Amino acid sequence: MKYSNILEEEIKNALAADYFSKYDCTKIQGKIDFAVKTKRPKNAVDFNDQYLLWAEAKQRPADIVAMRAQLVLTIGKARTFDEIMPPPFLGAFDNEKIAFVPYSEIQDIFYQNDFNWNVAPSNKETKEFKQVYSQIEKIINNDVPWETYLFYFEKDDNELRRFIRENVVVEKSDITQIKINKNNFITIYNKWLDTVKPTIQVRKWDAAKKAGIIDGDFYLADLLSDENKTLKEKLFVLLKTNHYELDRQIDESGFEIFKNTAFSDNQKAHNRFWAKYERPPLEDYWDYIIERRDLLVPQDVRERKGSYFTPKIWVEKSQEYLADVFGKDWQDEYYIWDCAAGTGNLLAGLTNKYNIWASTLDKQDVDVMYDRIKNGANLLGSHVFQFDFLNDDFSKLPESLQKIINDENLRKKLIIYINPPYAEARGGLGRNSKEKVATEHKTHSDYKNVIGNASNEVFAQFFARIYDKCPNAYLAQFSTLKIVQSRNFAIFRNFFRVKFLKGFVVPANTFDNVKGNFPIGFMIWRLWKKEKIEKIKLDTYDEKGILFGKKLFYGDLSEGINQWISKKQDNKTGSIGYLDCSTPDFQNQGYVFIDNVENDKNDHRFHLYLTVKNLINGCVYFAVRHCIEATWLNDRDQFLFPKKKWENDIAFHNDCLAYTLFHSQNRISSKDTVNHWIPFSESEVGAHDKFESHFMYSFLSGKIIRNAYTDLFDQQERPLTGREFSADAQDVFSAGKELWKYYHTQPDCNVNASLYDIREYFQGRSDKGKMNNSSTDKGYNERIAALRTSLKILAKKN
Repeated sequence: MKYSNILEEEIKNALAADYFSKYDCTKIQGKIDFAVKTKRPKNAVDFNDQYLLWAEAKQRPADIVAMRAQLVLTIGKARTFDEIMPPPFLGAFDNEKIAFVPYSEIQDIFYQNDFNWNVAPSNKETKEFKQVYSQIEKIINNDVPWETYLFYFEKDDNELRRFIRENVVVEKSDITQIKINKNNFITIYNKWLDTVKPTIQVRKWDAAKKAGIIDGDFYLADLLSDENKTLKEKLFVLLKTNHYELDRQIDESGFEIFKNTAFSDNQKAHNRFWAKYERPPLEDYWDYIIERRDLLVPQDVRERKGSYFTPKIWVEKSQEYLADVFGKDWQDEYYIWDCAAGTGNLLAGLTNKYNIWASTLDKQDVDVMYDRIKNGANLLGSHVFQFDFLNDDFSKLPESLQKIINDENLRKKLIIYINPPYAEARGGLGRNSKEKVATEHKTHSDYKNVIGNASNEVFAQFFARIYDKCPNAYLAQFSTLKIVQSRNFAIFRNFFRVKFLKGFVVPANTFDNVKGNFPIGFMIWRLWKKEKIEKIKLDTYDEKGILFGKKLFYGDLSEGINQWISKKQDNKTGSIGYLDCSTPDFQNQGYVFIDNVENDKNDHRFHLYLTVKNLINGCVYFAVRHCIEATWLNDRDQFLFPKKKWENDIAFHNDCLAYTLFHSQNRISSKDTVNHWIPFSESEVGAHDKFESHFMYSFLSGKIIRNAYTDLFDQQERPLTGREFSADAQDVFSAGKELWKYYHTQPDCNVNASLYDIREYFQGRSDKGKMNNSSTDKGYNERIAALRTSLKILAKKN
C-alpha cells in the first residue's frame, strides 16, 4: 500500500503533497478531516476562498460508503454549508484508495425533514447513520458511475492525477466572483436571507407567505438576473433594476397590473452582496434551480405541506401499471387529472397533453409548469391551473374538466393520478401535535365525521373528497399503506369502499426528503365498485426497482396483541420489573423493553407489571415482538391476539423465557433496585459474594412455581422440577454464562450485575449518556458476539 504503516495525519500530509500541491490543504474546516481550497495569491485584497474538496480520512482500509456517511453527518451536524460555499466534490480516503462523489448528488440529504443531525457522526449504529448510509449507497449505485470516482493510489495513480487535473479545479486562481451552480445556490440563499432580505420593503413576511409569496421567490429573481434585471419572465417575482415586480395580472380592460416593492437602503446591501457572485448561473442550471424551489421554502412550510417530488423510477413504474390496467392506448382513451401536481413531475412521460389536467395549491408551482411547457414539457397551458383541492369549490375548475366530472359516462374515463402530501397532525390534536397541518382545511370539517381519525392525514382528505365528488372515476395514487392496514383508518375504510385493481410497494426513503423505514404504495382503485378493503396484494420492489416478490396487506384485523397482554396485568406490589408494551406494529419494536424502573415519560403506552403469575406471558409477548427483524416492508404490520394453541406449548414458553433473559432490550439494572433477573447461581459464574436475589435462578430450577404462591422472594427450598430447555435455548444459556463468568473476573465487578449492567461496564457511555455500541475489550467482544449469534438462531427457530 502506498501509505502503509503511517498515521492518519501523515496520510493527509502525504496526500496533499502528492496530489494537491497546487492548492491549500492546511486549514482544518470544523471537524472535516481534510479540505482542499484555492491558494490565496500574494497581495490579494478582494479574494474569496473557494473549496474544491471536503473529505473523510481513515488510517486503514475502510468502507467507502461508511466514510462518506460519516462525512455527511459531520457536515450536516455543523451546517457547514450554511456558512461556507460547499465544494464540487466530497471525498473519502484511507491508506490504499480515495473516492469522490459530486456534492450536488448528495445535497438533498442535508435538507431532509425531521432528521436528527445531533447524533455522533462516527456512531454507525444510529438509525441516522444507517439512513444516510443507505441513501449514499443508493446514489453511488444508481446515479453516479462508481468506477469513475474510485481510485487506488498504486494501480490508478495516473488516472487519479488526470481526474484531479480535469475536475478538482477552478478556472483561475485569482477568483474575485464566486460562480453559482446547483451545489451552492442554497448556501448563497441562506446568506442572502441575512443580508438582502431585511432590506426588502415587505413589512409582514408572514402575511405575504399566506398569500403565496415567499422570500425564495425574491432570491430567484435576483439569482436569475443580469445587470439587476430578471431574465425569466415567468417567475413569480421579477427584479427590475432597483425594485421588484410581483403578482402580475391582466385586468378586465386587458391592461397588466402588478405590485412592486423596493429597498429600504437604496439597494446598498443588495449591490454589495451580489458583487461577490457571478450572475446568472450557467443556463444549464436554470431548470434545476427553479424546479428545486421547494428547498428555498422554510422548513416549517415544507413540513406543513408535506409534499415531495416523486422519483423518476416510480413515476415510470406507475405508468407501466396504468398501461397494464387500462391498456396500451390508455392515454388516448382516458382523461388524467393530477390534483396535487406540484411542479408536474408525476406527469412526465405522458404523451397526450389534450387529455391531461394539472392543478396545484401554489401559483408559483403553476408558473414553474408554464415555464416547463415553454421549454418542451408535454402539457397544455389551459389545462394547468391553480386550485386548492382541499378548500376550493369545484365550480372553480376549468370548464373542460368540469364537463368530464359532471358527466357520469365521461367520469368513468377519468383517472385521478396523484402523489398527495403526506403531512399529518401528529399525535392527533393533543400534546406536541401540529394542529394546523391537517385541520386547517375545509375537507377536515367536511369529512371528519365520516372518516374518523384519518381526517388528521392530508392524503386521506384528498381521497375522501375524490371519492365523494368524483364518483365513477378511477384513483391511481401514491401513499402509505395506512389506507389499508392502519387501525386508525377503520372508520375511513367503512366510508371508502372501492375495488382494488393493481399496485406495487417500494421503500419510502427512496422518495425525496421522506424519512423512515416504511413502505409507500402505488395503488389503482375503481371508485364505483363498492367493496370494503379487506386485503390487497402488491408487487414489491427494492430501492433499485428490482421486483423481488409480492406481499399481502390486510384491512380490518382481529384484536391486537396489546389487547391480549393487557388482560394479563397483575398487581404492582411484588413485581420484579415492568414490560413496556408499545403499539403493536414493527415500527415501534424498539419501544418494547423490560425495565425495573417505571418511566413516567412512557405513560402513553401500556406497562405490564411482571410477577410470577404473568412472567411467561410477558416473555412470550417480548419474544414475539423482537424475534422477527423489523424491515421497511413489514414496518406497519400488526401483531395480533394469539390463538390458544400456544398455552400448552411448554417448549415454546421456555424458548421465549431464554430469549427474553438475554436480549439487549432487557434493561433491568441493579443500580435502580434489587436485580431479580440473574439466571445463574453464584458458583456457576464464580461470583465473589452472595447475590441479593435468587428469584430467576429459582424460577428456572422449579423452586418457584407459577401461580403456586404469591411471595416471589420466598427462599424456602421447593422440590426441584426445573424447566427443560431446547438445545438452541441451552446454547443461549451457555453463551450467557460465559459472559457472566468473564465479567466476574473483573476486579471492580458488581456482584449483582444484570446483563444490561455488564454491557454498560464494557461498552461505556458517550458524553450524552448513551451506551456505546462497541467495546475495546476483546474478551467481552467475543463473548457478546457468541451470545447474539445464539439468540439469532433461537429466534429463527420460533
